[in-house]
Amino acid sequence: MHISCALAPSMQTPEHIHVAEELGFVRAWAYDSPALYPDVWMQLALAATRTTTIGIGPAVLVPSLRHPMTNAAAIATLVDLAPGRVSVALGSGFTGRHTLGQKPLRWADVEHYVTVLRALLRGQVTEWEGAAIQMLHPSGFGAPRPMEVPILIGADGPKGTAVADAVGDGIFAASIPNAAAHGWHALLQFGTVLQDGEDVRSPRVLDAAGHGVAVAYHAIFERNGATAVAALPGGQAWLDEVLALPAAQRHLATHEGHLVRLTGRDRAALVAGADMLPMMTLTGTPDALRARVTELGHRGVTEIAYQPAGDDIPGELERFINAVTN
Repeated sequence: MHISCALAPSMQTPEHIHVAEELGFVRAWAYDSPALYPDVWMQLALAATRTTTIGIGPAVLVPSLRHPMTNAAAIATLVDLAPGRVSVALGSGFTGRHTLGQKPLRWADVEHYVTVLRALLRGQVTEWEGAAIQMLHPSGFGAPRPMEVPILIGADGPKGTAVADAVGDGIFAASIPNAAAHGWHALLQFGTVLQDGEDVRSPRVLDAAGHGVAVAYHAIFERNGATAVAALPGGQAWLDEVLALPAAQRHLATHEGHLVRLTGRDRAALVAGADMLPMMTLTGTPDALRARVTELGHRGVTEIAYQPAGDDIPGELERFINAVTN
């Protein structure tokens, strides 16, 4: 089992990736959601200049945010800065789409995008929007072609898994293992290491791990609607505040603080639903976390991508890797 980290990009992310390298994390992924975070490629490029061994890459890129040539040029830049260390994940879009008021992309569009992106990285002539395109960068303007950069697909369901099988090198799943995955299977996880006797409703635990449950409220509201959220602990209060907003602006509030900090409505819901933390996230004692990681390995997960939150990201990274590797 590889232990990696995933980070919601901030201006401190390059330093946090440097810390992760020193702690022994195999890879650092960074999210791509421009309405919420600073530019993922800029932060990864800065991280590349501060590190020498840790793998780096975005997870997950959303095809509609950039022309495939733009992402190809960004990949070539990062490969030149960090040769042999770059991996990329792409998906149909969660907050990268919802925060813009859009639904996730069709999986057929994701598959086509990945196919074109791979062709560009290999130096081939391919087609996009009815026109022939090719990377024309001369020597010294990015890594030379061909570039065989591993590409994972952010897939939880059968359609995404089929795309991963067709054009991907593995799967980047979120929270729940993809039972159909085989080979490289990265799993995004949240949580925190509990101190002896620490209450899951304590402010520290909610700040460090509450995002792992709050995101479920956000996702269920987007995918299953108000009735499904109302059935969750504290869900009705969360829902009442969101529904009080104009319908055209609810998508802006739904994901506020997403995977970074809890809004007032998120925190109020989690006071009622905090008992879900040990079940839905990697929150527990070191012994409990080691057992959970072992169990995830038995379910086919080959890489844990742990995303810390709160005011002490370096400390959360250190406590987590010490807990699951010692």
